[in-house]
Amino acid sequence: MTRAVVTGAGGRMGSQIVRLIADTDGISLSGAVEQPGHRAVGRDAGEVAGIGAAGVRIVDRLEDAAPLGDVVIDFTSAAASMAHLDLVCRMAKAIVIGSTGFDGRQRTEVERRAAETRVFLAPNMSLGLNVVLRVSAEVARLLGDGYDIEIVETHHRFKKDAPSGTALALGEAVAAAAGRTLETDGVYGRRGLVGERTPREIGIHAVRAGDVVGDHTVIFGGLGERVEVTHRVSSRETFARGAIRAAIWLPSQPRGLYGMKDLLGLE
Repeated sequence: MTRAVVTGAGGRMGSQIVRLIADTDGISLSGAVEQPGHRAVGRDAGEVAGIGAAGVRIVDRLEDAAPLGDVVIDFTSAAASMAHLDLVCRMAKAIVIGSTGFDGRQRTEVERRAAETRVFLAPNMSLGLNVVLRVSAEVARLLGDGYDIEIVETHHRFKKDAPSGTALALGEAVAAAAGRTLETDGVYGRRGLVGERTPREIGIHAVRAGDVVGDHTVIFGGLGERVEVTHRVSSRETFARGAIRAAIWLPSQPRGLYGMKDLLGLE
């Protein structure tokens, strides 16, 4: 039985994860954490999640909860996740990170610290989306340079980072398949007299509206036809289920950095 500690346990994703852990075989809730001053601190995590008492009180320090678990499930922010990663490395615990918005320096640090423990990092925990990543790369490879690649992502108005981590992951996947890189060929929105589109551009566009959980479309535009690969999320439950599946799997793996392709055997 995997013992999980959930950070952000008073938030939307954290509460969803707490609810689903209670209904999932092979995993149990052993700890719950929220930021200091949050109204959920001191309350039972199950009651906050709406499933009744779980016997786990929400605390405001990961240091107090991590010793009780095998793995930390972390959906917070890039900055908070970096601090949580440092702690789990020192405590030799595993961590599943679903936060987004990491910059290059932070991503490099995650990769470096993964040698000390077991780290699972994915910009999107949806099983379906990660299949779409693989499919989009294959479409890019098969269609070749004669098709323009554009990525459009839509999220709720409360999302803080743009473009989404998932859109960037899609961009990296199709860029690699097409022999390009986002660093040199990525174009993030367009405005004004920008001139004719260059053949190597990979456009990435962010839309923020209402309560959209997460939509992503990769467009391959040719002369006379268009291919679109779309993934739509209707509930955060899909992210929670993916994270829980990763949390059950991760503690038995060797030290290192893992992602959804490892979990799903998509190599």
